[in-house]
Amino acid sequence: MSTSRRQIIAPAKRDYRKIIIYSTLAVLVVVVIVAVALASRVPKSASEAPAYAHLAVGDPAPPFSVATTAGPFDSTKAGKPIFLEVFATWCPHCQHETTVLNDLYAKDQGKVAFVAVSGSGTGMDGSVAESQADVIAFQQQFNVKYPIAYDGDLDVAKKYLQGGFPTIVMIGTDGKVAYVDSGEIAQNTLQQAIDKLK
Repeated sequence: MSTSRRQIIAPAKRDYRKIIIYSTLAVLVVVVIVAVALASRVPKSASEAPAYAHLAVGDPAPPFSVATTAGPFDSTKAGKPIFLEVFATWCPHCQHETTVLNDLYAKDQGKVAFVAVSGSGTGMDGSVAESQADVIAFQQQFNVKYPIAYDGDLDVAKKYLQGGFPTIVMIGTDGKVAYVDSGEIAQNTLQQAIDKLK
């Protein structure tokens, strides 16, 4: 092979190696960016919510107190069965469930103490920290009739959240958990559970 031909092939091999190296580095950069984005994303569904508590029917209900849109609420002084919802303002399941809870509240508010408590540190827009303003906006946008509360410390969520939004817990007059479930729950299912409390 002539010297001139060797000189033509050698630079071509070097250029090919550079292309492979730069392409590999570019792919690695994209993979790192995607991994960081996925790791830092905000939970958006019931299945992605963090699991805090492990409650079972018959367990003593942890006491809690919150300031709701209808005034202070203390679970130890309710004087009647409690219907508790732990919700997230950004959660579409919680948004859909407001209609169901409004109907239940209209029918049973005299016999059962209803309260919904925010359980996510992420606000309604899904990108900033939650505040009292998010809870008020949630109440207004979804025409919430039952008392709701902002819990900045997530105290109630740590005691009651079952890993999905919304989490519904019903507490009997004996102070024990009578019902617990999470996700969108049919109105008739919740009504049957409420009827057993009364």
